[in-house]
Amino acid sequence: MANFVFHAADSRGDANHGWLHSRHTFSFAGYFDAERMHFGALRVLNDDVVAAGMGFGKHPHDNMEIISIPLEGDLEHKDSMNNVAVIRHGDVQVMSAGTGITHSEYNKNSDRPVKFLQIWVIPNKGNVEPRYDQITLNPADHVNTFQQIISPNPDDAGVWIHQDAWFHLAKFDAGHEDTYTFKREGNGLYIFNLKGKITVEGKEMVDRDGLGISDTNAVTIKAESDAEFLLMEVPMLK
Repeated sequence: MANFVFHAADSRGDANHGWLHSRHTFSFAGYFDAERMHFGALRVLNDDVVAAGMGFGKHPHDNMEIISIPLEGDLEHKDSMNNVAVIRHGDVQVMSAGTGITHSEYNKNSDRPVKFLQIWVIPNKGNVEPRYDQITLNPADHVNTFQQIISPNPDDAGVWIHQDAWFHLAKFDAGHEDTYTFKREGNGLYIFNLKGKITVEGKEMVDRDGLGISDTNAVTIKAESDAEFLLMEVPMLK
């Protein structure tokens, strides 16, 4: 029988620093909940809004797979590997921090906020050589289907990370229903609903709700309204 853990949008950690408003699904920085340390290898899921012209100064990371998915606006990235890039809605960025990197992230625009998801996945290999990658998606490719955006395989669709994890984006029209089949036995699936109303195995989700599902190999999702959501399949680490 499948196990479920539900995280209502308004139950997340709430950190408002003025220039940054961040909602934390899992324990992060000043927000701590012993029951919300991670979902398997999914360690961080931050829903960030950065004010115009503001951002995160240079800071270090190591031994973590870091994923950024812009939802609105433009985010400027610079790192110690000499990468300089702007990521926008429709892009997906990954960094394997490995032996150590430093980077900064700033709102490229002076007249509007940038909204993005910051996601950390615990890697299955330590002290790898740091790497950076990004792609631009075709939004039409996730209408009424699951578009793969991250996998463990460099030759597969999307970008890749050092973990047996698969991420998919989906944008369903109202009434559309589909079944997601897990890629790897023993993995769990965390669904983050970006907007709209969906039903997952009979459980209703609205904007910014999260739902973790484990001990199953397939999940049926139905859109009760036009909806957009992110699927994150990850190993269920202890």
